Amino acid sequence: MRDLLIAAIVFGALPVIIFSRPHIGLYLYSWISYMNPHRLAYGFAYSFPWAYILAIATLFGIIFSKEPKRMPWTNEMTVLSLFILWMLITTVFAFYPDLAWVQMEKVAKIQIMIFLTPLLINTRERLRNLIWVIVLSLGFYGVKGGIFTVLTGGHYHVWGPEDTFIGGNNEMALALLMTIPLMRYLQLTEPRKWLRLALGGAILLSALAAIGSQSRGALVGAAAMGLFFWLKSRNKAFTAVLILVTAIFVVSIMPSAWYSRMDTIDNYQQDASAQGRLNAWALAWNVATQRFTGGGFDMFQVETFAAYAPNPSDIHDAHSIYFMVLGHHGFVGLGLFLLLAFLTWRTGSWSIRHAKRDPDKRWAADLAAMCQVSMVGYASAGAFLGLSYFDLYYHLLMIIVMTKVVLLQEEKLAPTQASNAVPNSTSARMSRKKAALQKA
Repeated sequence: MRDLLIAAIVFGALPVIIFSRPHIGLYLYSWISYMNPHRLAYGFAYSFPWAYILAIATLFGIIFSKEPKRMPWTNEMTVLSLFILWMLITTVFAFYPDLAWVQMEKVAKIQIMIFLTPLLINTRERLRNLIWVIVLSLGFYGVKGGIFTVLTGGHYHVWGPEDTFIGGNNEMALALLMTIPLMRYLQLTEPRKWLRLALGGAILLSALAAIGSQSRGALVGAAAMGLFFWLKSRNKAFTAVLILVTAIFVVSIMPSAWYSRMDTIDNYQQDASAQGRLNAWALAWNVATQRFTGGGFDMFQVETFAAYAPNPSDIHDAHSIYFMVLGHHGFVGLGLFLLLAFLTWRTGSWSIRHAKRDPDKRWAADLAAMCQVSMVGYASAGAFLGLSYFDLYYHLLMIIVMTKVVLLQEEKLAPTQASNAVPNSTSARMSRKKAALQKA
Protein backbone atom coordinates (compact mmCIF):
# COMPACT_ATOMS: atom_id res chain seq x y z
CA MET A 1 0.00 0.00 0.00
CA ARG A 2 2.83 2.42 0.87
CA ASP A 3 4.54 1.63 -2.42
CA LEU A 4 1.39 2.44 -4.39
CA LEU A 5 0.83 5.67 -2.46
CA ILE A 6 4.35 6.95 -3.17
CA ALA A 7 4.03 5.96 -6.84
CA ALA A 8 0.65 7.71 -7.13
CA ILE A 9 2.04 10.94 -5.63
CA VAL A 10 5.20 11.02 -7.75
CA PHE A 11 3.81 9.84 -11.09
CA GLY A 12 0.64 11.85 -10.62
CA ALA A 13 2.68 15.03 -10.19
CA LEU A 14 5.00 14.50 -13.18
CA PRO A 15 2.75 16.17 -15.81
CA VAL A 16 2.30 19.21 -13.58
CA ILE A 17 6.05 19.41 -12.92
CA ILE A 18 7.07 19.07 -16.56
CA PHE A 19 4.51 21.33 -18.22
CA SER A 20 3.65 24.08 -15.77
CA ARG A 21 5.12 24.06 -12.25
CA PRO A 22 8.69 22.76 -12.00
CA HIS A 23 9.02 24.07 -8.44
CA ILE A 24 6.62 21.28 -7.39
CA GLY A 25 9.34 18.89 -8.54
CA LEU A 26 11.79 20.49 -6.12
CA TYR A 27 9.29 20.12 -3.29
CA LEU A 28 8.79 16.42 -4.02
CA TYR A 29 12.52 15.86 -4.52
CA SER A 30 13.13 17.39 -1.08
CA TRP A 31 10.41 15.18 0.41
CA ILE A 32 12.01 12.07 -1.06
CA SER A 33 15.51 13.19 -0.02
CA TYR A 34 14.74 14.13 3.59
CA MET A 35 11.89 11.90 4.68
CA ASN A 36 12.91 8.99 2.44
CA PRO A 37 9.35 7.59 2.45
CA HIS A 38 10.39 4.82 0.06
CA ARG A 39 12.63 3.42 2.80
CA LEU A 40 9.49 2.93 4.88
CA ALA A 41 7.93 0.77 2.15
CA TYR A 42 8.42 -2.95 1.67
CA GLY A 43 8.01 -3.53 -2.05
CA PHE A 44 9.28 -2.09 -5.33
CA ALA A 45 9.32 1.48 -3.96
CA TYR A 46 12.18 0.73 -1.56
CA SER A 47 14.90 0.83 -4.20
CA PHE A 48 13.11 2.67 -7.02
CA PRO A 49 15.01 5.79 -8.25
CA TRP A 50 12.38 8.32 -7.18
CA ALA A 51 14.82 11.19 -6.67
CA TYR A 52 16.35 10.65 -10.11
CA ILE A 53 12.95 10.69 -11.82
CA LEU A 54 11.91 13.85 -10.01
CA ALA A 55 15.21 15.55 -10.82
CA ILE A 56 14.84 14.78 -14.54
CA ALA A 57 11.19 15.92 -14.51
CA THR A 58 12.18 19.17 -12.80
CA LEU A 59 14.88 19.85 -15.39
CA PHE A 60 12.38 19.26 -18.21
CA GLY A 61 9.92 21.50 -16.39
CA ILE A 62 12.45 24.34 -16.37
CA ILE A 63 12.77 23.96 -20.13
CA PHE A 64 9.04 23.72 -20.93
CA SER A 65 7.45 26.00 -18.36
CA LYS A 66 6.77 29.58 -19.42
CA GLU A 67 7.43 31.28 -16.10
CA PRO A 68 10.48 33.61 -16.06
CA LYS A 69 13.70 32.04 -14.82
CA ARG A 70 16.63 34.05 -13.56
CA MET A 71 19.61 32.72 -11.64
CA PRO A 72 20.75 35.18 -8.93
CA TRP A 73 24.54 35.03 -9.29
CA THR A 74 25.43 36.15 -5.81
CA ASN A 75 28.85 35.77 -4.18
CA GLU A 76 27.61 32.59 -2.51
CA MET A 77 26.61 31.05 -5.82
CA THR A 78 30.01 31.87 -7.28
CA VAL A 79 31.90 30.31 -4.36
CA LEU A 80 29.68 27.22 -4.44
CA SER A 81 30.43 26.86 -8.16
CA LEU A 82 34.17 27.11 -7.46
CA PHE A 83 33.86 24.53 -4.69
CA ILE A 84 32.17 22.06 -7.02
CA LEU A 85 34.77 22.72 -9.72
CA TRP A 86 37.55 22.13 -7.19
CA MET A 87 35.92 18.84 -6.13
CA LEU A 88 36.06 17.76 -9.78
CA ILE A 89 39.78 18.61 -9.92
CA THR A 90 40.55 16.72 -6.70
CA THR A 91 38.63 13.73 -8.04
CA VAL A 92 40.89 13.64 -11.09
CA PHE A 93 43.95 13.42 -8.79
CA ALA A 94 42.32 11.22 -6.11
CA PHE A 95 44.13 8.38 -4.36
CA TYR A 96 41.34 5.99 -5.36
CA PRO A 97 39.81 7.28 -8.63
CA ASP A 98 37.21 4.51 -8.98
CA LEU A 99 35.81 5.21 -5.52
CA ALA A 100 36.15 8.97 -5.89
CA TRP A 101 34.19 9.20 -9.15
CA VAL A 102 31.29 7.26 -7.64
CA GLN A 103 31.13 9.73 -4.78
CA MET A 104 31.60 12.70 -7.10
CA GLU A 105 28.57 11.56 -9.07
CA LYS A 106 26.48 11.47 -5.89
CA VAL A 107 27.63 14.92 -4.82
CA ALA A 108 27.03 16.34 -8.31
CA LYS A 109 23.43 15.08 -8.32
CA ILE A 110 22.82 16.77 -4.98
CA GLN A 111 24.42 20.03 -6.08
CA ILE A 112 22.41 20.18 -9.33
CA MET A 113 19.21 20.26 -7.29
CA ILE A 114 20.76 22.76 -4.88
CA PHE A 115 21.50 25.03 -7.86
CA LEU A 116 17.90 24.74 -9.02
CA THR A 117 16.64 26.06 -5.67
CA PRO A 118 17.33 29.80 -6.29
CA LEU A 119 16.07 29.39 -9.86
CA LEU A 120 12.69 28.00 -8.81
CA ILE A 121 12.12 29.01 -5.18
CA ASN A 122 12.02 32.72 -5.92
CA THR A 123 9.03 34.07 -3.97
CA ARG A 124 8.15 34.36 -0.29
CA GLU A 125 5.37 31.79 -0.67
CA ARG A 126 7.63 29.25 -2.33
CA LEU A 127 10.30 29.72 0.33
CA ARG A 128 7.75 29.05 3.03
CA ASN A 129 6.41 25.99 1.20
CA LEU A 130 9.93 24.54 0.87
CA ILE A 131 10.48 25.02 4.59
CA TRP A 132 7.19 23.26 5.31
CA VAL A 133 8.31 20.32 3.16
CA ILE A 134 11.61 20.07 5.08
CA VAL A 135 9.93 20.44 8.47
CA LEU A 136 7.24 17.85 7.76
CA SER A 137 9.75 15.41 6.26
CA LEU A 138 12.28 15.48 9.10
CA GLY A 139 9.77 16.46 11.76
CA PHE A 140 8.07 13.11 11.18
CA TYR A 141 11.16 11.41 12.64
CA GLY A 142 11.49 14.06 15.33
CA VAL A 143 7.97 13.54 16.67
CA LYS A 144 8.21 9.77 16.27
CA GLY A 145 11.65 9.64 17.91
CA GLY A 146 10.63 11.95 20.75
CA ILE A 147 7.63 9.79 21.61
CA PHE A 148 9.85 6.69 21.41
CA THR A 149 12.37 8.30 23.79
CA VAL A 150 9.65 9.11 26.33
CA LEU A 151 8.05 5.66 26.15
CA THR A 152 11.38 3.82 26.51
CA GLY A 153 12.86 6.15 29.09
CA GLY A 154 15.74 7.00 26.76
CA HIS A 155 17.25 3.51 27.04
CA TYR A 156 17.48 3.00 23.25
CA HIS A 157 19.02 5.01 20.44
CA VAL A 158 16.89 6.91 17.98
CA TRP A 159 17.81 5.89 14.43
CA GLY A 160 16.87 7.18 10.99
CA PRO A 161 15.68 5.17 7.98
CA GLU A 162 18.17 2.58 6.71
CA ASP A 163 20.39 3.21 3.68
CA THR A 164 19.98 6.98 3.83
CA PHE A 165 22.07 10.04 4.70
CA ILE A 166 20.36 10.15 8.11
CA GLY A 167 20.28 6.43 8.86
CA GLY A 168 22.72 6.56 11.79
CA ASN A 169 21.85 7.93 15.22
CA ASN A 170 24.46 10.70 14.92
CA GLU A 171 23.23 11.77 11.49
CA MET A 172 19.61 11.66 12.58
CA ALA A 173 20.40 13.85 15.57
CA LEU A 174 22.16 16.47 13.43
CA ALA A 175 19.28 16.60 10.92
CA LEU A 176 16.77 17.14 13.74
CA LEU A 177 18.87 19.85 15.35
CA MET A 178 19.00 21.68 12.02
CA THR A 179 15.24 21.33 11.58
CA ILE A 180 14.17 22.68 14.98
CA PRO A 181 14.95 26.35 14.13
CA LEU A 182 12.91 26.00 10.93
CA MET A 183 9.99 24.78 13.05
CA ARG A 184 10.43 27.85 15.23
CA TYR A 185 10.35 30.13 12.18
CA LEU A 186 7.06 28.62 11.07
CA GLN A 187 5.72 28.97 14.59
CA LEU A 188 6.69 32.67 14.71
CA THR A 189 4.94 33.44 11.43
CA GLU A 190 1.91 31.15 11.74
CA PRO A 191 -1.41 32.95 12.44
CA ARG A 192 -3.36 29.84 13.52
CA LYS A 193 -3.04 29.14 17.23
CA TRP A 194 -3.61 25.38 17.02
CA LEU A 195 -0.79 25.05 14.47
CA ARG A 196 1.55 27.16 16.61
CA LEU A 197 0.88 24.79 19.52
CA ALA A 198 1.46 21.75 17.28
CA LEU A 199 4.78 23.19 16.13
CA GLY A 200 5.75 23.84 19.75
CA GLY A 201 5.09 20.20 20.56
CA ALA A 202 7.11 19.11 17.51
CA ILE A 203 10.03 21.27 18.68
CA LEU A 204 10.00 19.66 22.12
CA LEU A 205 9.72 16.10 20.78
CA SER A 206 12.39 16.67 18.12
CA ALA A 207 14.79 17.98 20.77
CA LEU A 208 14.08 14.87 22.83
CA ALA A 209 14.68 12.67 19.80
CA ALA A 210 18.01 14.38 19.08
CA ILE A 211 19.19 13.83 22.64
CA GLY A 212 17.63 10.35 22.64
CA SER A 213 19.90 9.43 19.75
CA GLN A 214 22.64 9.34 22.42
CA SER A 215 24.94 11.20 20.06
CA ARG A 216 27.66 13.14 21.87
CA GLY A 217 27.99 15.43 18.88
CA ALA A 218 24.30 16.21 19.17
CA LEU A 219 24.76 17.29 22.80
CA VAL A 220 27.54 19.68 21.76
CA GLY A 221 25.41 20.97 18.89
CA ALA A 222 22.35 21.39 21.13
CA ALA A 223 24.36 23.41 23.66
CA ALA A 224 25.75 25.73 20.97
CA MET A 225 22.36 26.05 19.30
CA GLY A 226 20.61 26.81 22.57
CA LEU A 227 22.78 29.89 23.09
CA PHE A 228 22.33 31.18 19.54
CA PHE A 229 18.65 30.25 19.58
CA TRP A 230 18.26 32.60 22.53
CA LEU A 231 20.44 35.35 21.02
CA LYS A 232 18.57 35.31 17.70
CA SER A 233 15.12 35.02 19.23
CA ARG A 234 12.57 37.79 18.88
CA ASN A 235 11.15 37.04 22.35
CA LYS A 236 14.13 36.21 24.55
CA ALA A 237 12.11 35.65 27.73
CA PHE A 238 9.83 33.08 26.08
CA THR A 239 12.77 31.39 24.38
CA ALA A 240 14.69 31.15 27.66
CA VAL A 241 11.68 29.45 29.28
CA LEU A 242 11.31 27.11 26.29
CA ILE A 243 14.98 26.09 26.45
CA LEU A 244 14.83 25.64 30.24
CA VAL A 245 11.67 23.50 30.10
CA THR A 246 13.17 21.34 27.34
CA ALA A 247 16.42 20.88 29.29
CA ILE A 248 14.56 19.92 32.49
CA PHE A 249 12.39 17.47 30.57
CA VAL A 250 15.47 15.87 29.00
CA VAL A 251 17.23 15.59 32.35
CA SER A 252 14.20 13.89 33.87
CA ILE A 253 13.80 11.41 31.00
CA MET A 254 17.32 10.20 30.16
CA PRO A 255 18.73 7.18 32.04
CA SER A 256 22.06 6.93 33.87
CA ALA A 257 23.62 5.13 30.87
CA TRP A 258 23.11 8.28 28.80
CA TYR A 259 24.95 10.39 31.39
CA SER A 260 27.80 7.90 31.43
CA ARG A 261 28.11 8.12 27.66
CA MET A 262 28.03 11.94 27.68
CA ASP A 263 30.76 12.00 30.36
CA THR A 264 33.20 10.58 27.81
CA ILE A 265 33.23 14.01 26.11
CA ASP A 266 35.45 15.24 28.97
CA ASN A 267 37.38 11.98 29.22
CA TYR A 268 38.17 11.63 25.53
CA GLN A 269 41.72 10.39 26.30
CA GLN A 270 40.22 7.10 27.55
CA ASP A 271 37.60 6.81 24.81
CA ALA A 272 38.66 4.58 21.89
CA SER A 273 36.20 6.19 19.47
CA ALA A 274 37.48 9.68 20.24
CA GLN A 275 41.08 8.58 19.86
CA GLY A 276 40.23 7.02 16.51
CA ARG A 277 38.77 10.30 15.32
CA LEU A 278 41.86 12.21 16.38
CA ASN A 279 43.96 9.72 14.43
CA ALA A 280 41.79 10.23 11.34
CA TRP A 281 42.01 14.01 11.73
CA ALA A 282 45.78 13.81 11.90
CA LEU A 283 45.70 11.69 8.75
CA ALA A 284 43.63 14.35 6.96
CA TRP A 285 46.06 17.08 8.04
CA ASN A 286 49.09 15.11 6.90
CA VAL A 287 47.55 14.38 3.49
CA ALA A 288 46.54 18.03 3.00
CA THR A 289 49.98 19.34 3.91
CA GLN A 290 51.68 16.98 1.45
CA ARG A 291 49.17 17.08 -1.42
CA PHE A 292 47.76 20.35 -2.78
CA THR A 293 44.59 18.61 -3.99
CA GLY A 294 44.14 16.40 -0.93
CA GLY A 295 43.39 12.72 -1.27
CA GLY A 296 40.06 12.92 -3.09
CA PHE A 297 36.74 11.38 -2.10
CA ASP A 298 36.84 8.15 -0.04
CA MET A 299 40.52 8.56 0.84
CA PHE A 300 40.11 7.22 4.39
CA GLN A 301 41.24 3.72 3.46
CA VAL A 302 43.64 1.18 5.00
CA GLU A 303 46.48 2.06 2.60
CA THR A 304 46.16 5.78 3.35
CA PHE A 305 46.31 5.19 7.09
CA ALA A 306 49.41 3.04 6.62
CA ALA A 307 51.16 5.90 4.79
CA TYR A 308 49.95 9.03 6.60
CA ALA A 309 48.34 8.28 9.99
CA PRO A 310 50.15 8.48 13.36
CA ASN A 311 48.59 5.11 14.26
CA PRO A 312 48.29 3.07 11.04
CA SER A 313 46.23 0.33 12.67
CA ASP A 314 43.50 2.62 14.08
CA ILE A 315 41.30 3.07 11.01
CA HIS A 316 38.32 5.44 11.19
CA ASP A 317 36.35 7.68 8.91
CA ALA A 318 36.83 11.45 9.33
CA HIS A 319 33.76 11.96 11.56
CA SER A 320 34.08 15.72 11.02
CA ILE A 321 32.78 17.95 8.26
CA TYR A 322 35.97 20.02 8.44
CA PHE A 323 38.55 17.25 8.41
CA MET A 324 36.57 15.32 5.82
CA VAL A 325 36.74 18.28 3.42
CA LEU A 326 40.38 18.88 4.35
CA GLY A 327 41.33 15.27 3.65
CA HIS A 328 39.26 15.02 0.48
CA HIS A 329 40.07 18.41 -1.10
CA GLY A 330 43.03 19.92 0.73
CA PHE A 331 43.30 23.43 2.16
CA VAL A 332 41.82 25.02 -0.97
CA GLY A 333 38.67 22.93 -0.62
CA LEU A 334 38.39 23.66 3.11
CA GLY A 335 38.90 27.36 2.41
CA LEU A 336 36.07 27.41 -0.13
CA PHE A 337 33.83 25.42 2.22
CA LEU A 338 34.40 27.91 5.05
CA LEU A 339 34.17 30.95 2.77
CA LEU A 340 30.77 29.78 1.54
CA ALA A 341 29.57 29.58 5.14
CA PHE A 342 31.00 33.01 6.00
CA LEU A 343 29.43 34.77 3.02
CA THR A 344 26.04 33.16 3.64
CA TRP A 345 26.14 34.08 7.33
CA ARG A 346 26.92 37.68 6.35
CA THR A 347 23.97 37.71 3.95
CA GLY A 348 21.70 36.40 6.69
CA SER A 349 22.91 39.13 9.05
CA TRP A 350 22.14 41.74 6.39
CA SER A 351 18.57 40.47 6.09
CA ILE A 352 18.14 40.55 9.88
CA ARG A 353 19.39 44.14 10.18
CA HIS A 354 17.39 45.27 7.17
CA ALA A 355 14.06 43.71 8.08
CA LYS A 356 13.73 43.27 11.84
CA ARG A 357 12.17 46.69 12.54
CA ASP A 358 9.57 46.56 9.77
CA PRO A 359 6.50 44.39 10.52
CA ASP A 360 5.96 43.74 6.81
CA LYS A 361 9.52 42.44 6.42
CA ARG A 362 9.95 40.71 9.75
CA TRP A 363 9.38 37.32 8.13
CA ALA A 364 12.76 37.72 6.40
CA ALA A 365 14.55 38.61 9.65
CA ASP A 366 12.98 35.63 11.43
CA LEU A 367 13.83 33.24 8.61
CA ALA A 368 17.44 34.42 8.28
CA ALA A 369 17.95 34.27 12.04
CA MET A 370 16.58 30.75 12.38
CA CYS A 371 18.61 29.54 9.40
CA GLN A 372 21.70 30.94 11.11
CA VAL A 373 20.81 28.95 14.22
CA SER A 374 20.62 25.84 12.02
CA MET A 375 24.05 26.71 10.61
CA VAL A 376 25.41 26.85 14.18
CA GLY A 377 23.97 23.40 14.85
CA TYR A 378 25.61 22.05 11.69
CA ALA A 379 28.94 23.76 12.40
CA SER A 380 29.15 22.54 16.02
CA ALA A 381 27.66 19.03 15.86
CA GLY A 382 29.21 18.57 12.41
CA ALA A 383 32.65 18.92 13.96
CA PHE A 384 32.15 15.30 15.07
CA LEU A 385 30.14 13.98 12.08
CA GLY A 386 31.09 13.28 8.48
CA LEU A 387 28.19 15.03 6.74
CA SER A 388 30.15 17.51 4.63
CA TYR A 389 27.90 17.01 1.59
CA PHE A 390 24.52 16.81 3.37
CA ASP A 391 22.00 18.50 1.08
CA LEU A 392 20.01 20.02 3.94
CA TYR A 393 22.94 22.28 4.82
CA TYR A 394 23.29 23.55 1.26
CA HIS A 395 19.54 24.01 1.01
CA LEU A 396 19.69 26.19 4.11
CA LEU A 397 22.41 28.30 2.50
CA MET A 398 20.25 28.78 -0.60
CA ILE A 399 17.25 29.70 1.57
CA ILE A 400 19.31 32.44 3.25
CA VAL A 401 20.49 33.72 -0.13
CA MET A 402 16.98 33.75 -1.57
CA THR A 403 15.57 35.45 1.53
CA LYS A 404 17.67 38.50 0.68
CA VAL A 405 16.87 38.25 -3.04
CA VAL A 406 13.11 38.04 -2.40
CA LEU A 407 13.29 40.86 0.13
CA LEU A 408 14.97 43.14 -2.42
CA GLN A 409 12.49 42.10 -5.11
CA GLU A 410 9.54 42.96 -2.90
CA GLU A 411 11.07 46.34 -2.04
CA LYS A 412 11.60 47.06 -5.73
CA LEU A 413 7.98 46.22 -6.54
CA ALA A 414 6.51 48.17 -3.59
CA PRO A 415 6.62 51.68 -5.24
CA THR A 416 4.98 50.31 -8.40
CA GLN A 417 2.22 48.65 -6.42
CA ALA A 418 1.69 51.82 -4.41
CA SER A 419 1.47 53.99 -7.56
CA ASN A 420 -1.02 51.56 -9.09
CA ALA A 421 -3.13 51.74 -5.95
CA VAL A 422 -3.49 55.55 -6.17
CA PRO A 423 -5.21 55.64 -9.57
CA ASN A 424 -7.41 52.77 -8.49
CA SER A 425 -8.54 54.62 -5.39
CA THR A 426 -9.04 57.83 -7.41
CA SER A 427 -11.06 55.91 -9.99
CA ALA A 428 -13.20 54.47 -7.22
CA ARG A 429 -13.95 57.95 -5.85
CA MET A 430 -14.87 59.22 -9.35
CA SER A 431 -17.20 56.25 -9.83
CA ARG A 432 -18.94 56.98 -6.54
CA LYS A 433 -19.39 60.68 -7.49
CA LYS A 434 -20.75 59.72 -10.92
CA ALA A 435 -23.23 57.33 -9.34
CA ALA A 436 -24.37 60.00 -6.91
CA LEU A 437 -24.94 62.49 -9.73
CA GLN A 438 -26.91 59.93 -11.71
CA LYS A 439 -29.16 59.30 -8.72
CA ALA A 440 -29.67 63.05 -8.28
